[in-house]
Amino acid sequence: MATSFHSLTVSSVAPEGESAKAVGFLVPDELKDTFRFIPGQYLTLKTEIDGEEIRRSYSICSAPGDAELRVGIKKVEGGRFSTFAQALAAGDRIEVMPPEGRFTAEPGKVKKPLLIAAGSGVTPILSIARALLERDREAEVTLVYGNRTTSDIMFRESLEELKDRFMDRFSLVFVLSREDQDVDISNGRIDADKLKLLAGKGLIDPAAHDGIYLCGPQAMTETCSAVLQEMGVDKDRIRFELFTPADGGTIAPVRRREQEEKAAGDVVVETVLDGARRSFRMNGKEAKVLDAAHEAGIELPFSCAGGMCCTCRCRVVEGKAEMDVNYSLQPWEIEAGFTLACQSRPLSKKLVLDFDAS
Repeated sequence: MATSFHSLTVSSVAPEGESAKAVGFLVPDELKDTFRFIPGQYLTLKTEIDGEEIRRSYSICSAPGDAELRVGIKKVEGGRFSTFAQALAAGDRIEVMPPEGRFTAEPGKVKKPLLIAAGSGVTPILSIARALLERDREAEVTLVYGNRTTSDIMFRESLEELKDRFMDRFSLVFVLSREDQDVDISNGRIDADKLKLLAGKGLIDPAAHDGIYLCGPQAMTETCSAVLQEMGVDKDRIRFELFTPADGGTIAPVRRREQEEKAAGDVVVETVLDGARRSFRMNGKEAKVLDAAHEAGIELPFSCAGGMCCTCRCRVVEGKAEMDVNYSLQPWEIEAGFTLACQSRPLSKKLVLDFDAS
């Protein structure tokens, strides 16, 4: 597992919509292989703000083969990193972790996807759409993209240019919730009724798509996933990625107390990362594994630290642990013994975690 950061030079900064920027990085030749990515993956950026290290994950919006590696960063109210990022300029340097993520689509493997995005959720979707259309002449892509107003649309010019280039293979539907459009079907939000209406009009065909990708607010992804399954789509064909969970990533006080009470006190934790074994002691009633490891001076991979990105995914090979919250691991992964270090509390006196497991 590649966990190290590399200092990259910002090569471009361009506005996207009213409150977002596309930030490009120049990748030197010696790091080309390190930063090779699959469309849909993300980068973890790191900087220091007011003396505190801050990390955030941002999806890659460029396509493989582009001259620069770009991410989309939307300014979030009160967001320390996204606010900092709005002031980035060409020539600046920032620490970047190599690409990660499993919300991916590879040309040749996905032929007829339905892409559904809202707001900044279009960032990985743009990379997927471009790669499939440009690298597979048989690919047919449908994108339903929701925003509040036209001015909020990220990558509008890029999407319309893609539509012009691939008119016969790229179907693009903008849906606006706070701005009336001439076509009624394009007004409102992306929800269960909207998807049924789009299907009824023949603009989408859920049963015919060989992959459905959802990216946006949790409420939208859950609602769309549920109605798509009602419409006959196999759950295994639905992929989703969350930027922010509906509850903001917080854990209810009652749930927190329950987790703390169940957790073991004095615990020895052993980690396996890049083949190296390290150990430390912790109190599961007072901290989670990731925080305790860092307190002990042990660097483990992480990005969001909120249970969403899977950067800290590892397998429990000895002992037991339980997560406070989980927004990213699939049921099969939990059955196979995987956990998220940022959310895990030990339930046993010894816990061995393998970060190299796949």
